[in-house]
Amino acid sequence: MKSNITGKVVVITGASSGLGEATARHLSGLGAKLVLGARRLDRLEQLAAELKTAGGEAIAVATDVTDKSAVEHLVQEAVTAFGRVDVMINNAGLMAIAPMSQVNTDEWDRMIDINIKGVLYGIAATLPLFEKQQSGHIINISSVAGVKVFSPGGTVYSGTKFAVRAITEGLRHEVGGKIRSTIISPGVVDTELKFGSSDAASAKSVNEFYEIAIPADSVARAIAYAIEQPADVDINEIVLRPTQQDF
Repeated sequence: MKSNITGKVVVITGASSGLGEATARHLSGLGAKLVLGARRLDRLEQLAAELKTAGGEAIAVATDVTDKSAVEHLVQEAVTAFGRVDVMINNAGLMAIAPMSQVNTDEWDRMIDINIKGVLYGIAATLPLFEKQQSGHIINISSVAGVKVFSPGGTVYSGTKFAVRAITEGLRHEVGGKIRSTIISPGVVDTELKFGSSDAASAKSVNEFYEIAIPADSVARAIAYAIEQPADVDINEIVLRPTQQDF
């Protein structure tokens, strides 16, 4: 049976590893046309080559989501290559865990730039196109830390993910009708996100916490579920955790 994902043009930020890479592989297997964005172009190009060898369609575009023009370029490359964009997955993220008393303002700024502004730039680059097409789907990756504050240590990270949740819900209310929006809030997933903490004690605690992590393709399947629904069905929010995770 043909999937409702077949032929859809999907842009993914943070596609060089983790959730982004797993999602690209899963959606490509379902017939999506992939536009892969991340800073590590060598890894993107390798992934795109693997997807094409397996019979898929994919292009790689070097993208820093903290640079608005770079995100605009990513979406324009998608239109140039495939004529349209159907789904934008704002996946790039940073989790820098440390007590607020350390006042790591550089890390706070970086999380705000990637986790909030990066999502907003992705929305800004696709929303006019979606309005013109009268169709489109924006999927923002948040976290269970955007449902419940992860403290001590993750307070600012949680703040960025609460912001993503608020932005996504407001977007749904403003543009719903033809344009769909989904927020995906994963718990502990086996990705490079766990390596974002420079504070040694926090990094040790995070790595111990991540021993219960579920595979990244668990989230990829949730994303596919949201995309594959008929156009009149909008899956607005999915929260998923390891069964062992109590937070």
